[in-house]
Amino acid sequence: QVELVQSGGGSVQAGGSLRLSCDVKYAFGYKRVCMGWFRQAPGRERESVAALSGDGTSRYVDSVKGRFAISKDNAKNTLYLQMSSLKPEDTGIYYCAARSPLYGATCPPPPSPQSEYNFWGQGTQVTVSS
Repeated sequence: QVELVQSGGGSVQAGGSLRLSCDVKYAFGYKRVCMGWFRQAPGRERESVAALSGDGTSRYVDSVKGRFAISKDNAKNTLYLQMSSLKPEDTGIYYCAARSPLYGATCPPPPSPQSEYNFWGQGTQVTVSS
């Protein structure tokens, strides 16, 4: 049983910053697995925007490159998404996710569909106003 509990998010003006956190229960963060952050805008598919492979390699969709940073703290069992220079287009529900170690520790390149991941946080709303 694996549980991912998210915190952070909220409303912010364009150009501002937010940090999302994902507390991984059951010490899941100590495993070398792929983890990622997904975004689902209203009426759109849920797709990954950032991915962190077990070897520390990070990848992003073009729309967030240079603005978002994914990281993890294995000692705290926490995954982070630092978001800066936020735009209204970044508005959506953000989910943290983990891929089953059965499939290896290398993440598929973003954007990837939710079917590539197996464990999910509850989602948090991020709203960026212009």
